[in-house]
Amino acid sequence: MKIGVPRETKEGERRVGLQPAAIAALTAAGHALQVESQAGAAVGHDDAAYARAGAIVGARTDAWTCELIVKVKEVQRAEFASLAGQSIFAFQQLVGEPARTRALAAAGVTALAFELVREPGGAFPLLAPMSVISGRMSIEVATRHLRRRPARVLVLGAGNAGLAAAQAALEAGAEVTVLTRSQRSVEAAQARLGANARTGLAVPDAVERAALRADLVVGAALVPGEPTPKLLPRALVKRMSRGAMIVDISIDGGGVAETSRPTTHESPVFLDEGVIHYAVQNMPAADPRASAAALSAAALPYALELANRGIAGAVRVNPALRASVMLWKGRPVHQGIAAEAGLAYTPLSDADLA
Repeated sequence: MKIGVPRETKEGERRVGLQPAAIAALTAAGHALQVESQAGAAVGHDDAAYARAGAIVGARTDAWTCELIVKVKEVQRAEFASLAGQSIFAFQQLVGEPARTRALAAAGVTALAFELVREPGGAFPLLAPMSVISGRMSIEVATRHLRRRPARVLVLGAGNAGLAAAQAALEAGAEVTVLTRSQRSVEAAQARLGANARTGLAVPDAVERAALRADLVVGAALVPGEPTPKLLPRALVKRMSRGAMIVDISIDGGGVAETSRPTTHESPVFLDEGVIHYAVQNMPAADPRASAAALSAAALPYALELANRGIAGAVRVNPALRASVMLWKGRPVHQGIAAEAGLAYTPLSDADLA
């Protein structure tokens, strides 16, 4: 199979979809890799490293002509013209982005979402390492923008990002409260964090009490493929301490706060209702070498299966990959995404994969 690895174009994004070690594994399996020049430069891998791994290094147009595209971030508006029925394996981030969904659909794209690859046991192997990095970064970000270590931290969500944020906050000496939406995740957070952290259900009264005391709220209630629940209504944000901060890791799904809106690495914060908001959609890009290495390693087994079996064959036999499909040859097969874009929804069937 011909596999393309383009250079990322999203603002502040310095990662690359596949590193040279992954390229070498794919070429050893008999596949042809087309890598855009300078795709890995920001993480220390020059064109020569990709060439030594067996890739053909060339122009952007060459990378986009391949049957399978492996990249990091969602297709950007400037990349719409490159769409022509390819299969794209990346963080798709289509929630709340109906125009992007319609562009992918019109171009006949098969969209396989990193964030929806889910193993039968429930693990999200591509989302998890990025969530851990984002969670730990949230405390560093807050310390930098608050110009002090946060003393009272509320974490909303107890997945990989939330638990990483809570652990980092505890290590920094903060008083930590973790609120989440199920009793099972409350118990998991208690087991992971011990008696040093308060834990409980994210019911409105509990969220309100903790948010009003906090000088930092970390929004980590991401629901992959679905809009994030708005646990911090504007009226509550308005009552928070002046100069408090929200680091909204969940912004890819719309964010936990009604006041959140996406920001960039170049302009990461804004003030609303007297509260500092940080809502950068690609937080791990601030640590590009570590996050690119982790992401490439996590993506490689799935990229190999897609290449070895063909897209349809891999999706047919691998439930984790089947769970990742948002569009199939331009047809929305994810109900929520179809509804947001005003497109017809039909589920992915075995007949599609025959």
